[in-house]
Amino acid sequence: MPEHNADLVILGGGSGGYACALRAAELGLSVVLVERDKLGGTCLHWGCIPTKALLHAAEVADAARDGDKVGVKSSLAGIDMAGVNAYKDGVVTKLYKGLQGLVKSRKIELVAGAGRFVAPNAVEVDGDRYVGEHVVLATGSYARSLPGLEIGGRIITSNEAIGLDAVPERVVVLGGGVIGVEFASVFRSFGAQVTVVEALPRLVPAEDEFCSKQLERAFRRRGIGFKTGVKFTGARQSEYAVTVSLESGEDLEADLLLVAVGRGPNTAGQGFEEAGIGMERGFVQVDERLRTNLDNVYALGDIVAGLQLAHRGFAQGIFVAEQIAGLDPVVIDEAGIPRVTYCEPEVASVGLTEAEAKERYGAVSTVVYDLAGNGRSQILQTQGAIKLVRQGGPDEPGPVVGVHMVGARVGELIGEAQLVYNWDAYADDVAALIHAHPTQNEAFGEAHLALAGKPLHAHG
Repeated sequence: MPEHNADLVILGGGSGGYACALRAAELGLSVVLVERDKLGGTCLHWGCIPTKALLHAAEVADAARDGDKVGVKSSLAGIDMAGVNAYKDGVVTKLYKGLQGLVKSRKIELVAGAGRFVAPNAVEVDGDRYVGEHVVLATGSYARSLPGLEIGGRIITSNEAIGLDAVPERVVVLGGGVIGVEFASVFRSFGAQVTVVEALPRLVPAEDEFCSKQLERAFRRRGIGFKTGVKFTGARQSEYAVTVSLESGEDLEADLLLVAVGRGPNTAGQGFEEAGIGMERGFVQVDERLRTNLDNVYALGDIVAGLQLAHRGFAQGIFVAEQIAGLDPVVIDEAGIPRVTYCEPEVASVGLTEAEAKERYGAVSTVVYDLAGNGRSQILQTQGAIKLVRQGGPDEPGPVVGVHMVGARVGELIGEAQLVYNWDAYADDVAALIHAHPTQNEAFGEAHLALAGKPLHAHG
């Protein structure tokens, strides 16, 4: 069997894998990057980028439909899914070509094929063996389903949803997490009747309860139906519809059932367990420095338990490359990773929820600033609010340990929010900064003014 040697062999060319490859090459290491499908992985081709392109198209549709509200005579004639898909695919293709060129320019050896981890220092691909002084496992994730729920026909996952050739009239979305509410938002903007089914008591259940309530209120205004705290029991298809059965005894009939119950680690059949990698519930076990139980073998991204976010994998890829190069990078704080859900309205957060903060610190203080007091938000005609969570009681000093925001475009405010959390900033520190007027960013400053005990455009 032909053998190829390198300083670093990476199995998986998604966000985490390619980021690790780029940074390692920048640090002078020879790198082999193995990818069975397309460089860029789920995020670029089936996840983050195509879904956000759909969400932008949905935003344009809403703007056309609502033009009269601002005196613009416009209307929505319809949704041309062929045109939407061409726009989406054009964005993906441009980024894909750019990434391919970047990897080539760094002299990274890109190996196309299904790799298998066969030894603590080796990956095999189509009869060739790639041996590295260090190996990184970054094989990503797949769209989950539920036991007994077979994907096919009118029952689809996000993989199929990004390429529909027509807008369905009725959609049931199974799962009220990030993926579910984003697609619910798209389908509603495109004119479909949408019902979200979530087994847990609220939508976006991983977020602060404040965010769930704000989003649920907004979805009601948009005419998006949802049923929370109810379990799915089955689905049956006919030629013309799919019928979704709930534990409550209710049946929902739709043209499509979108299964959005999360993503699972893509670790089966990769050779991990056979080679001795420590596993738990399908995830690769690692320490805080992303080291597995095998010497010089690391794992990152969606196969490591935690937030399944492309930018988490990206950051972990950089971290691992620097760790291998001996730079001793600072350990990544999972709570300090920003989280954005791109539905309408958007949900953005960083740090701890109020419940998590109380569990960790005991006494906490919170403030909620309503976007009704923000000029830019009124111009954009969005509703929502910003909630801050501070360590310590009302009369105790303490840093801001959680930021939770709901409203149009609040994802663009998360950059400052993550600095506040990750730099242990106090409300007074942020309140002293001047935020441009009129911006939504100004609402972020106003929230900190309120938390510092000096509310301005808010009732004290």
